[in-house]
Amino acid sequence: MDFNVKKLASGAGVFFTRAVQFTEEKLGQAEKTELDPHLENLISRADSTKNWTEKILRQTEALLQPNPSARIEEFIYDKLDKKLPSRTTNPELLGQYMLEAASEFGPGTPYGSTLITVGEYQKRLGGAERELLQTSAATFLTPLRNFLEGDWRTISKERRLMENRRLDLDICKARLKKAKQAEAKAALLSEEVDKAEHDLRVAQTEFDRQAEVTRLLLEGISSTHLNHLRCLQDFAEAQATYYAQCHHYMQDLQRELHKCANGASVLQPPAAVCPDPVSSAFLSGPSSPGATVSSSSSQRPSTLAMEQTQLPVTGTRKAKVLYDYDAHDSSELSLLADELITVYTVPGMDPDWLIGERGNQKGKVPVTYLELLS
Repeated sequence: MDFNVKKLASGAGVFFTRAVQFTEEKLGQAEKTELDPHLENLISRADSTKNWTEKILRQTEALLQPNPSARIEEFIYDKLDKKLPSRTTNPELLGQYMLEAASEFGPGTPYGSTLITVGEYQKRLGGAERELLQTSAATFLTPLRNFLEGDWRTISKERRLMENRRLDLDICKARLKKAKQAEAKAALLSEEVDKAEHDLRVAQTEFDRQAEVTRLLLEGISSTHLNHLRCLQDFAEAQATYYAQCHHYMQDLQRELHKCANGASVLQPPAAVCPDPVSSAFLSGPSSPGATVSSSSSQRPSTLAMEQTQLPVTGTRKAKVLYDYDAHDSSELSLLADELITVYTVPGMDPDWLIGERGNQKGKVPVTYLELLS
């Protein structure tokens, strides 16, 4: 017990002495050992990395999940070491409401059938959003958090130790200076000066060792930047995939709604409904259950049917297929990722589409699925 009390008193004394030295340095009443310029630059760079990483992390979280209560829920599950349950995204919830409304209004009515069509696409948009959230969390947010909660804490701890060693060094320098001044006035014995010089050498050695450890950790910030660079590229790729999926879904939805409008303009029977939007042509995403709606206007003749593709072309070029695509009808051409096809346009066709050829096969293909080659 006495040992612990002495140790506690000794620790309190060291803390008080360091506090006095720090205060006097701030007031300009004590000399301060300056760090190596290279080390100072490393510290400044590390502080900037930490501050900007925190800002980017917070803003990315706000972008991906603007609902604050959801982040609190994730925090609670993380602290309890439990897996977060799969959360329904807002587009999925909207799509579910539309399907339920269609069931009540009648899926055979024009309004009900349109609700089913739009609702199915909303659920697919929600699935794409959930995939973006999961991918971004794994490839971008988690590495940023790991740096702040792991590497940065280690760096901060070693920096605090280095600062304490520097304060101890400056305290020893001040004591030696006072001892020499007292010796000159014959107020102290030479043993006091020898002890002060010995303490100074020990303090200098400990400071140099801790400064080297801190320097090595700070130089690791360059590796952190490279890792975050790769994570940033993965995040941008996930966003590009997500927006491409959304663009594809909305194009398909517009075509479906256009078919419904054309069907109504030729006086279809009141019971006629829009075709079921569920198709294997969608990009990868969770399939959502929905009411199956019969179609009395399926296989509607297209203005770009195969018989009409002999119109004058505006020039052919090669294109690489980026994603798999299944044709919706006989006017379109199915695609396989990474294959090369020949494409061209015909006068008056939708700018979002091209005519594609693969051997003897020919049909419309979406531009967003292609990488045009020179």
